[in-house]
Amino acid sequence: MQVPLIQQVHFLEHRIRGFETSTSWRITGPVRRIGRALGGIRRLVRSARHRVDLVRCPPVELTDTPTGHADWYEIGSSRRRLPTRWVAFTYAGPAYDGSIFLTLYVDHGDGRWQPLGLPTIKGRLDGHLLRLPDSVAALRLKVQASREALSATPQITLREIGQAELGLRLVWRQRERLPRALAYLLRHGFSATVARATEAYGEQTADLYRRWIESYDELTEADRAAIAAHIRTLGDPPLISVVVPVFNTDEGHLRAMLDSVKAQLYPNWELCIADDASTAPHVRAVLDEYAKQDARVKVVFRERNGHISAASNSALALASGSHVALLDHDDLLAEHALYLAAVAIGEHPDADVFYSDEDKINDAGRRTEPYFKPDFGIDLLLGQNFVSHLGVYKREAIEAVGGFRLGFEGSQDYDLVLRILARTKGPVIHLPWVLYHWRLFPGAGTFSSTQVEKASDAGRRAIAAYLESKGVEAEIQPWVHAYHKTVRADPPAWPKVSVIVPTRDHLAVLKTCVEGVLDRTDYENIELVIADNDSKEAETLAYFEQVRRNPRVRVIDFPGPFNYSAINNAAIRASTGEIVLLLNNDIEVIDRGWLKDMVKHALRPEVGAVGAKLLYPDNTLQHGGVVLGLNGVAGHLHAGVPADSPGYFGWLKLTHDVSAVTAACLAMRRSVFDDVGGLDEINLKVAFNDVDLCLKITEKGHAIIWTPEATLYHWESKSRGNDLSSQHFARFQSEVAHMRERWGPRLDNDPFFNPNLSLSTAHPVMAFPPRRAIPWRSFLKPSAAAS
Repeated sequence: MQVPLIQQVHFLEHRIRGFETSTSWRITGPVRRIGRALGGIRRLVRSARHRVDLVRCPPVELTDTPTGHADWYEIGSSRRRLPTRWVAFTYAGPAYDGSIFLTLYVDHGDGRWQPLGLPTIKGRLDGHLLRLPDSVAALRLKVQASREALSATPQITLREIGQAELGLRLVWRQRERLPRALAYLLRHGFSATVARATEAYGEQTADLYRRWIESYDELTEADRAAIAAHIRTLGDPPLISVVVPVFNTDEGHLRAMLDSVKAQLYPNWELCIADDASTAPHVRAVLDEYAKQDARVKVVFRERNGHISAASNSALALASGSHVALLDHDDLLAEHALYLAAVAIGEHPDADVFYSDEDKINDAGRRTEPYFKPDFGIDLLLGQNFVSHLGVYKREAIEAVGGFRLGFEGSQDYDLVLRILARTKGPVIHLPWVLYHWRLFPGAGTFSSTQVEKASDAGRRAIAAYLESKGVEAEIQPWVHAYHKTVRADPPAWPKVSVIVPTRDHLAVLKTCVEGVLDRTDYENIELVIADNDSKEAETLAYFEQVRRNPRVRVIDFPGPFNYSAINNAAIRASTGEIVLLLNNDIEVIDRGWLKDMVKHALRPEVGAVGAKLLYPDNTLQHGGVVLGLNGVAGHLHAGVPADSPGYFGWLKLTHDVSAVTAACLAMRRSVFDDVGGLDEINLKVAFNDVDLCLKITEKGHAIIWTPEATLYHWESKSRGNDLSSQHFARFQSEVAHMRERWGPRLDNDPFFNPNLSLSTAHPVMAFPPRRAIPWRSFLKPSAAAS
């Protein structure tokens, strides 16, 4: 008889207590304490210098096209292992006065390269603190500069440092806070002090944003001159009214906001401010001061406090511009914000809504947390208001919906954009530039941050009103991170779904898939079509005979060489369902409701295909949507992150538009499949046929949706092996070549993956350089344009 687990635990606890009270344990206690102390000292002073060999190597995967030139080096160490954890990094290159950009790429052992930022330097970097992972499989260094700076192989050292040196270095870097650091040390001890200092310093080593700003988001005098020249060529430049509701704003923040508008490179603006009966006396004084300085500053002082919607309407009443930009009373605009908005307005006269990327300003005044947004998709907007900052609207579109609605405070701009979208027929235009700096930190005092529940409730009511205007019945639920979840109503009748499963032997995997579809899926109207591609094993053939007796199952034979596209096309022709679901034989069902969630989206007339959230058996992500251009053609976003990861700004928790999804689990209406001609069985027999299918679908004007509400396990390619094995590599190369020839420009410009994000890794990180077009480039003088 097996002993219950709890009894085993109690028995072991009893043995341990007896051992700890024994005479031998007590006698050897001092020896153990001395050993622990010596070990602690060794750890504190540990300093291992790695003599580094640099060998030129190819770029990491497919990196972004560099500005100037770049050399790549594989880093080898004189020791048996590469350095780990905290290191002091020293770089010495040829004497050079210009900027050198360094990026260290780390392979944790899973084949994915993580970039770590290093400071921009002029030729030498001494002892820069860097936090490496606890285990490092490979290291590569990218050195980006002019040819002059790359004339010789640089010298670098990586010296692992112990806790004692680390603590002293970090405390010294924050020496202006030394009295507080010493008080913290006395109260909490050395380890806690080091941990706190490490956390404070970690942001500098963990993200590349400061360097990205210095490299690509700060205008030079040459840029400003070119922008001025471009503005002079704009025909009929629009007047942009910047609308700002104000209430008891901190004086420094208020002046900074006003100065950011006055500093605009685009001169054709007016600033429309409504003070919502502020009680702080400095507010009126500051606003009067700025209004006297510049006739473009208009101010109205409300007699009674009406909150943000009423105040916004009062400010809007001052506006005379053709377009309105919304700005909060303590936030900042980038100096080229209204210029880029004006250029976009001229290029898209039929658009009512424009929006930009954004970041945040912390309490130290530092820009952080950039949100490099996708192009517009309504599903993501129903989950989060990513349009908000910077939002620019046609004034007549705002007036047509009656301005801001009272009762929607905290989500008044969310409600506004949804009501405009309910009636507009024009495109929504995304400006891939960080044009808005949102002041958000504890104590910042915005309504949406201090009244989270009220703001979230207002957002849900705004979403419900939008969907009702479109005739969509749905329940809007609170979701993670103050996001929203739209649960659409069931259709009047669930359509027949033809589940298409190609297979060749591997019976155990196939049975798991079939049983999941038939027995663990909450959907009755299913037709399961198993397409057998030359199975040989007796138990597989016997299983086919068994499942054929199920009236919901059909087994068709497709002999010959493996051709995924041809097999699925043939099986779909033999099926009868209104909805077609492509499903790999190595998919395992987790949740009973997965298929209903996919079918609800597949039935939407504007949607062409729906993809699912797929996990590896170890509960890491296999498929979170496909990004075009990743690894040359396309790749899976966020691959390898934990199953419960929210992803980049919550994307893995929210249904949203993508450019493509994997056919390992893909649902679509049969009419859409037929309209685009199915899968390409001539040029794409194995790889990229799903990406090609999705691109053909979007070419017809349909959306591709990825939903986390349908989550399944994917064992990945059990039946046919790895695409990159030797016998398949030539075929794979030909399919890559076909995709580049057929879809080249589209592969290089995924609308749902911002050009400020890198295509060198599955995890969203900043691109060095961005792939965005620069509107003023043709107005730069030749020397500036070349640089």
